[in-house]
This record gives sequence, C-alpha cells and structure tokens, in this order.
Amino acid sequence: MNGIITEFSGLLDLGEGVAWAAALVFLRVGAMVALMPGFGETAVPQRVKLALVVAFTLVITPVLAEKLAVAGSTPGAAMLGAEAVAGLILGVGMRLCLLALQTAAAIIAQATTLSQLFGGAGPEPQPAIGNLVTIAGIALALSAGLHVRAAELVVASYDILPPGLFPDAGITADWGLALIGRTFALAFSLAAPFVIAGMIYNLALGAINRAMPQLMVSMVGAPALTLGALALLAVVTPVLLSVWLGVFQDYLADPFQAPQ
Repeated sequence: MNGIITEFSGLLDLGEGVAWAAALVFLRVGAMVALMPGFGETAVPQRVKLALVVAFTLVITPVLAEKLAVAGSTPGAAMLGAEAVAGLILGVGMRLCLLALQTAAAIIAQATTLSQLFGGAGPEPQPAIGNLVTIAGIALALSAGLHVRAAELVVASYDILPPGLFPDAGITADWGLALIGRTFALAFSLAAPFVIAGMIYNLALGAINRAMPQLMVSMVGAPALTLGALALLAVVTPVLLSVWLGVFQDYLADPFQAPQ
C-alpha cells in the first residue's frame, strides 16, 4: 500500500512539473503569437488566437518539459514575467520583418503615385498597395510553414533566452537596434526598382518640359506613370515577395545573429 502511495505521489509531482512547464511555454508562446505575422493580426478573433496558443503549447511542452522542470517546478511572478518578455522579443522580431514589407510598399506607393489604390481597405490604414503586398507576404509565409518555423523558434529560443531569467537590457537593445536597421535596409532594397523608375520618369518629364514648355506634361505623364507602375508591379512583385520570404526564413532560422 505504501508503495502505491509513493508511486501516486511521484506521478502527482511529475504532473505538477509538466503543468508548470506548460504554463511557462504558454506565456512565451502567447506573447509571441500576439505579434506574429498572420496569427497576430487584428482581424484574427481573440478566441482563434487563444486556440492557436493552446495548440502551440501542446506541441512544444513535451519537447521542453525536462528542461523547464530543471529550471524550477514552482515558478514565481518574476519567472512568469521573464517568459512573457522573452515571447515579446520573439514576436517583435517577426513583426519587424513584416514591417519591412509594409515600409517597402509605402515607398513604392509614394514613388509611383499609387498611394490611394486600395488605401484603407484592410484592418490597418496603409498607403497604396500596402494591404495587397502585406496580405500576399503573409499568405506566402503561412504557405511556407510559418507555424512550423515558429514552433522551432520557440524551442531554440530557450538556449539563448533561458527560462526564468530576464534578457540583458544592453544586449537586447543592441539586438533591437541592429534588427531595425536591417529592417529599413531591406525595405529600401525591395522598393529600389520603383524608386529608380520613378526618378528616371521625373528626369525625363523635366527634360520634356524644358524642350516643350507649351505641352502639359503632367496630363500626359500621369497616366503613363500609373500604367508603367502597374506593369512594373506585376513583374517585380513575385521577385520582391520571394526575396522577402528568404530573408524572413533566415531570420526564423537564426533570429539572434550578429548584425551584418
């Protein structure tokens, strides 16, 4: 009888350790999902987000149960807060990758006078083709297995962001600044073909205006610019999205890489 009681006590201790491990994973995953591209959008209902967090937790907890049990079977408020902060760091990194695509779309819109096309059609106000390009990027990332990459990212993050420990503020700030710099560099790189085409168009328009002052070049050039921008968009967008997806997948594989 005593042996049975001892075994039940061991099972209860094991169950308690797994429950605490699941709670820690839930906090980190929940904070990350709140900012993830696709899953964390404002158009996604809160119940769907909660179901996604629970699904991620059920998948990830068995992999990390032993490691989290070693970290402590009874986490305190500080440990729970550290897990939420770690999840926010992971989510902010992925959101900045999506911000690069949105910024590139805004630059394209201003360079090609498409700032009113589909403007305000999405849940978040974006200029020009921002909604179109952003939704396409999110769909491409999800079809490429974003949920699987995100689960792998959470598992790997425990080697760099140990459970129960707040990230170093200085290191986190340096990482964030470097990531922001790479985000805007990527945005300008993606929008470069449209910026160059817009500059060539304005130079040509200026030369025509100097040669023929009587001609209303704006009336002739505006439709040509719009048509050329749409044609260039149709040609460049697949390449633009593939380049962005490659950078995004590289980030998910190594989110804490040294700045290049």
